[in-house]
Amino acid sequence: MASSGAGDRLFGFVQFDFAGTVGLPDGRYLAREPGGPPAPRQGETEEGEQSVLVVSTEGAPAPGRRRRRRPRQSKPEAEPDSLPLARVTAVRAFEPFAGGEEAARWLDAATEAEDTIDVLVDEGAALLNRALHAIAAASGDPYMHSRSPESAVAVRIGYGSGQQVADGEWTDARLVDVRGGTRRRRSDDLRPLERVAAVLGGRERIDTSETLILRARTDLDAGRIREAALQLRVGLEALLIELSGALNDPGHDEDMAVLQERRGEAGELANLALRGELEAEAERRTRELIELAERVLRRRRVLRG
Repeated sequence: MASSGAGDRLFGFVQFDFAGTVGLPDGRYLAREPGGPPAPRQGETEEGEQSVLVVSTEGAPAPGRRRRRRPRQSKPEAEPDSLPLARVTAVRAFEPFAGGEEAARWLDAATEAEDTIDVLVDEGAALLNRALHAIAAASGDPYMHSRSPESAVAVRIGYGSGQQVADGEWTDARLVDVRGGTRRRRSDDLRPLERVAAVLGGRERIDTSETLILRARTDLDAGRIREAALQLRVGLEALLIELSGALNDPGHDEDMAVLQERRGEAGELANLALRGELEAEAERRTRELIELAERVLRRRRVLRG
């Protein structure tokens, strides 16, 4: 946002406040869509960048010491340490506004309906998770995890000048609720806490296919189509074994028959993924098979209660 005149231009953004740190050092990260021209290096012009991710942390703990402190006595009545607050701003730098009136109209339209809010919030979360995936791979940290909008303590949609959004501030913004509406209803329908109790109590186990298909969905939503296709291959193989005859339901039998018929297709997609990026048609088929596998798993969760 440091290019000539950018400080006076107005940009839309989605902003998340997370309790604790997110795993990314404070700073600004320039991003372009995968497959497009690379973002400029530090010191080069930033004109025309796709998006900017701004991370700032308030109340962050001091850097770790080379040597650990010796264990100290902990008193049960002691107050817990306060957590830092990580503010993550996904700036829509690819679409600057002509002026304040246009920006205000965009904000009104963006926050008018649930569907519009969800699209913008998911767009911002995808940018954050793309950066988290990159730092996990770069550092070799298998425990660096994605962040969902629902895990934020506050979510805003707004607009501000280049300098404002670079500092995590704004000209105008609205707090939006991402924990209610259709997102919450979908979660309530599946009663996940009952399942957690059953798993922790040893009354139920999580199938391998559930984990693998969930990973495939995470990769798919993050735009990692090759990884999604590879996860799908083994996830589908596991699902066909684990859920065979799992329900006495015509819909279940029909979907399982379709997946069995398309089993070879999943293998073909995985082989294509090993050779390079998937074309649009292969991506569509990958998405379709993942959605079908998810439907089978969802039906089993709902009907089992």
